[in-house]
Amino acid sequence: MSPAIQAAQEHAAPPTAAGARLQQMRRRVRLGRLGVWAAVAAGPVALAVAVATPSTVVQAASAAKPTSVKSTVPADPSGYAVVFLDAWLRSRAGAETTAQARLAQSMAPDVDLPEVSDAQAGPESVVAVRSAQQTATAWSVTVAAQYADGSLRYFAVPVVTDSHGASFTVSAAPGSVAGPARAKGAQSPYSVAVPTGSEISTAAGEFLAAYLAGAGEVDRYLAPGVSLSPVAPAPYQTVTVRQMLAANQEAAAESVPADGTRVRVMAEVEARNRAGRWPLAYELTLTARSGRWEVASLESGTAQLGGARS
Repeated sequence: MSPAIQAAQEHAAPPTAAGARLQQMRRRVRLGRLGVWAAVAAGPVALAVAVATPSTVVQAASAAKPTSVKSTVPADPSGYAVVFLDAWLRSRAGAETTAQARLAQSMAPDVDLPEVSDAQAGPESVVAVRSAQQTATAWSVTVAAQYADGSLRYFAVPVVTDSHGASFTVSAAPGSVAGPARAKGAQSPYSVAVPTGSEISTAAGEFLAAYLAGAGEVDRYLAPGVSLSPVAPAPYQTVTVRQMLAANQEAAAESVPADGTRVRVMAEVEARNRAGRWPLAYELTLTARSGRWEVASLESGTAQLGGARS
């Protein structure tokens, strides 16, 4: 050691307690670094041991797989029965090579074709009116056939399906059956007569004229927040209210009631175009505001039409 360095050490201040702790910490850091590099040289396992510290290990739970629920909805074979019956009624024995006969036989291989004269005309239209599922794979579809002379005949068409409802076959010849019975109509809620020329009758008539005949803008008759597009192109030239009935007594008042009053009415109108005269009926909900009636919704039964929103 040189005399200068020795002299400096002899005159240096003695180390303090804080300085001693600082030196210990630096020594530990150096030792830790040396241990990590030694672990790297020794291999991955040693490295993992060297850097591991006591800690709580939390194992991530595996993501729950979504549960798929499969529901099997039986396919209604009404359309299949309609196609078959239409082809069958237009077919005849002895003319199996016609397109309609081939179609009928492909849909019902075990069903004979009818024996009719060439003068027998086919139906004008065929439509399903009822379908009943008898077993898991057996259906009975009632189909109506309308002819040009106005006559209407009903047939029950038996159809079987596979277990998945993906394929169909007519299992036997159709049966001629009676048509559905006429159901009793529900009692109308519209029992209050609305005077012709009243405020509400005029408002409803002008609205329907704009809606059906393009007589002005529809929006001017609508309540705030209601959007309704007119029928386009307008199918009629004129629309006239013939009778109006209401479900609320307020609709029959001579003057417009207080703001916010809502009433439901049935407007029976006469629409005219070049083809003729058309009797139509519309259910409307109107609300009173600022001394006038405004249309809040246009309905048919309980379903809103034309995009009305309130």
